[in-house]
This record gives sequence, C-alpha cells and structure tokens, in this order.
Amino acid sequence: MHELLIFKNQTLLQHALTHRSYLHEHPEAGEHNERLEFLGDALLNYLSGSYLYNRYPKKGEDELTRHRSALVDEKQLAHFALEIGLDTKLLLGKGAMREGGLKNPNLLSCAFEAVIAAYYLDNNCDIEAVRIVVEPIFKSVPESVVAHRSNVDAKNRFQEWVQRNIDQNPPKYVTTKVGGSCHAPEFTAKVLVNEKVYGIGKGLSKKKAEIAAAENALIKVQAD
Repeated sequence: MHELLIFKNQTLLQHALTHRSYLHEHPEAGEHNERLEFLGDALLNYLSGSYLYNRYPKKGEDELTRHRSALVDEKQLAHFALEIGLDTKLLLGKGAMREGGLKNPNLLSCAFEAVIAAYYLDNNCDIEAVRIVVEPIFKSVPESVVAHRSNVDAKNRFQEWVQRNIDQNPPKYVTTKVGGSCHAPEFTAKVLVNEKVYGIGKGLSKKKAEIAAAENALIKVQAD
C-alpha cells in the first residue's frame, strides 16, 4: 500500500475517497470529497511550485509556471491516482460506475487532490510530511513529458499573451457548475483581464472549462 493511503484517522481517508454520487446512495457515509479536493488543489499547486523552483534554479517564471501546470494538470493527477491505487478504492455511485467512473480522469484527479488534503490533515497540517511523499511522485514524471505538456497549455499561453500585451497580473478565472449529473457535471468558465471577459469555455471539470476559456480567448485575440 502506498504511503499516501496509510492513515491514523480512517474517517479522513474515507471522506477523501467518497464521491458525491456514492453519498446520494449511501447518506450514512457522511461526507463527500469536494471540500478536501479544494484544499488538495491548493496544496499541490504550492508543493509543485516549490519542487520546480528548487529543481530548476535557472528557469524563469514563465517556464516554471508552464511546468507547474503540466505537473498538476488533470491527466497527470489521474495518472498519479492510478499509481497509488485509487481506482480500486474510490467510492462511486452505481451510475458513475456504469459510466466508467473508475477510469474517468476527472474523478481520479479530484480523488488524488482529496487524498493529498486528507493526508495533510491526518498529519496535523504538517506540509513537510506531505512534501516527503509527494516529491518522489513528481520526480517519477519524465522531464520530456512535463516539457511537452507545458508547451501546449492554453492557460499558460494566454497568460503570456496578457503579460506581453496588457498587464503583468495573471488572468482571472471564474468557474461555476452549470449542468450535468452529479457524476458527469458540466462547468462553464470565464477568463477575465482587468475585469473584462476575454473568453468563455465549458468542460467536464473546472480545469477543462478554464482551459477551454483560455483557448477561446486566444482565438479572439489572435483574430484581432
């Protein structure tokens, strides 16, 4: 069993592995993993940023930002989830199971984020305890994979355009759930620069919707 799944408080681990669809069928389970997902996303952004800053002392801000986005994007986090065996432990409702939820990159990536947060809480909010187990996972990703993904991320490319042409401040993304079912939600995102909307996109996850919004913004600014 991977160290990230060894918990003193088993209730925390159960919450991290419980999808909303499972809770609809088993209300006694108590809590789904979306709050933990929120915290885990923030922790992974910090830890990946710290890891890359120390690993690449000669790379600049733009390149580090692209690498970070690639290291914690949905596809890569889903791969991490499979590496530690979350596909055999995630608690899903019957509908989500029928639709292949255990292989769904969005559900797997969200579960990985939730487990990171739960592990942090289980270790008395000690970020160093999380770093010890997460950095070897980051190191397992071939540098060529990170470099390739970092070159194609629309959010990074739009941010670079904004910083070249408008402002040094990064674009702001506002994302909300707009439809879909509990196990296949649909999100919409707007990307704003100085409170002006530059692009709108939709996706099956917040991250995909934000990328779609960035792609939409790039199309618009390149057409001008």
